[in-house]
Amino acid sequence: MAEKFKLSEIDRKQILEKGISDDIIEQQLEIFRQGIPYLKLAAAATPENGIKVFDEAEIEHLCATYEKATADINVLKFVPASGAASRMFKDMFTLKENYEKGKIDEKSAFKIKNFFQELPHFAFYNELKKIMTTAGEDFDKALITQDYATIAGFILGEKGLNYASTPKALIKFHNYGDEVRTSLEEHLVEGALFCRNAKGETHLHFTLSPEHKQAVIGLLDKVVPTYSARYNTTYHISYTEQKPSTDTIAVDLANEPFREADGKLLFRPAGHGALIENLNDCKEALIFIKNIDNIVPDRLRGETIRYKKMIGGLLLKLKDKVAHYLQLFEQGQPIDSVLYEAADFAKEELFISIADALYNNPQNLFAFLKSKFNRPLRVCGMVVNAGEPGGGPFWVENPSDKSLSLQIVESSQVDMKNEQQKDILMHATHFNPVDLVCWVYDYKGNKFNLTQFVDPNTGFISQKSKDGRELKALELPGLWNGAMANWITVFVDVPLITFNPVKTIDDLLRKEHCALTQ
Repeated sequence: MAEKFKLSEIDRKQILEKGISDDIIEQQLEIFRQGIPYLKLAAAATPENGIKVFDEAEIEHLCATYEKATADINVLKFVPASGAASRMFKDMFTLKENYEKGKIDEKSAFKIKNFFQELPHFAFYNELKKIMTTAGEDFDKALITQDYATIAGFILGEKGLNYASTPKALIKFHNYGDEVRTSLEEHLVEGALFCRNAKGETHLHFTLSPEHKQAVIGLLDKVVPTYSARYNTTYHISYTEQKPSTDTIAVDLANEPFREADGKLLFRPAGHGALIENLNDCKEALIFIKNIDNIVPDRLRGETIRYKKMIGGLLLKLKDKVAHYLQLFEQGQPIDSVLYEAADFAKEELFISIADALYNNPQNLFAFLKSKFNRPLRVCGMVVNAGEPGGGPFWVENPSDKSLSLQIVESSQVDMKNEQQKDILMHATHFNPVDLVCWVYDYKGNKFNLTQFVDPNTGFISQKSKDGRELKALELPGLWNGAMANWITVFVDVPLITFNPVKTIDDLLRKEHCALTQ
């Protein structure tokens, strides 16, 4: 291990204000020095080996199970919503800049013209046109004369929609003719349709960035009464920000702490993996997780809700069976027949890998099952791989004992120079749409400390820049990746229609989102 980094008194004060310990800083610096090892893929999870597939009758049964079990409990819809929309408009930034410099080739010009001719199909079209008219601009003339830089400026800039500095939660996604809805509003609708309990209450939690918090809360204050009346529900909405204590220290290319012009250490938000702390603070036992940009309009809502209930029903059935065995185990080691029955359940229903040697030693098998069962549980929907960006379901080998477990893996966690590993990754049948449901209480009704089930060796190191200087940044293990690595994990096949993310502005022109087709 390299010599421990010496903190000055100013450094100590800075990290104290963030709520970070000296030991955490040193651990993060050591990760930069040593690097993060690649995961070792054993195989892709498939419907033949690791992904459950249900027929229509089974789906209906699981939906009924969910509806019956959740009538009297609070179900939480947890929505990571702190992301800005700037990535959505990356191409538009480039367009505007190149247009102003006169650097547009023929191919780009065609693409750009096509995009702007599609503007009436966007849900924000009428607002954009109104703003430009109020500002004294002739919108129709700008389109005819192909003054796209001006229009782009009103889409991105403060004098217009200001979408360059707007969170995805507040982007207008869908047009219903008599109303338009932001992605935030669509989550209110979706939540009311499958999280509403017998008392008529719907619980939602949004993670927000500090700079966008007031704007999001302002919109909610304005629209919640409307949706509450429309769906006959009382919304209980909570918010959290990513904790400063989860920020990670940045380093230069020599792995020394990166200092800003004023000499202070540079800390950066640690990615969505930091949200395990936010999730850990939630009080509900049953929690659905879905990203802010993966939402559909009303006409596609039925299938989405159906499969939400399906994975929820499966989770509740598995949770009850796990609790049954743990309650038996609490009385002592059961007879071998019950023990082997529990082992079969672990392998066949929970996809827990059990070494053959354990079957020859009931005492060790008993201890193993008690440990494996007493964990948070998640059921994750997986869709057929259609070339979308994102991680996927795989069997991963634990380097310490060579055991296998189901994990959601990103391509950056795989050694692409290893042809075998690359081949496993490239031939995956499914990928992760971030559509999961969790049970976070133990069989005695006590809440798990979710931070105890994180694999710290599954973060990400990425290269960034600040003020023209290169740096390396550390992201904590992803919320549904390494942050849940030691949970009980079950993958389920769900249809592609349940996955409709908006990663770029062009995605809003897909038939699933297009304003003229609601």
